[in-house]
Amino acid sequence: MRGKFLTLEGVDGAGKSTHQKFIADFVAARAPHVIVTREPGGTDLAERLREAILATPMAPEVETLLIYAARAEHVARVIRPALDAGTWVVCDRFSDATLAYQGAGKGVPADLISRLAAAAHPGLVPDRTLVFDCSFEVSRKRLEGKRLDRFEREDRAFFERVRAAYLERARAEPARVRVIDASVAVPDIRKALERNLSDL
Repeated sequence: MRGKFLTLEGVDGAGKSTHQKFIADFVAARAPHVIVTREPGGTDLAERLREAILATPMAPEVETLLIYAARAEHVARVIRPALDAGTWVVCDRFSDATLAYQGAGKGVPADLISRLAAAAHPGLVPDRTLVFDCSFEVSRKRLEGKRLDRFEREDRAFFERVRAAYLERARAEPARVRVIDASVAVPDIRKALERNLSDL
């Protein structure tokens, strides 16, 4: 039986990383095998591309092409083989992130992103996507004291475009994409996570 593919999305500072282990442990009680991975990244090559993407200023179209190069490698070498073997995959970001960050955030045309997605991972759509949502103020407070990458250093207008794109995605695909209020206390967030994963 094919494994389930779960993706974690949301604005920077919303707390995806904080809850990743909790999600993996919750899923592990229902699945025979679980792996946790991330994007860009997940393989040696994709991690090297990640370093360049996060640190090097570049045109939005170039950024998008590099992200999909890393994603194609990740899908071919890690995600698809795991799913085909019955393993559940929990992935920090996937193609919804590209639509939000490079598309809404930086103006890369959605049709280009869609074509790249079709080439990089044909037919592969997450079974469930959890969008961690919070305000700009909450995000900035949580990022205080951290060494920021170039996406985390973007201004409020960029943040709001990205956030709006995620919320629109959730409205368009409510069965797959679930919004988690990431501004509340950790126990409340975890209850929401359990509710939104228990039907898988």
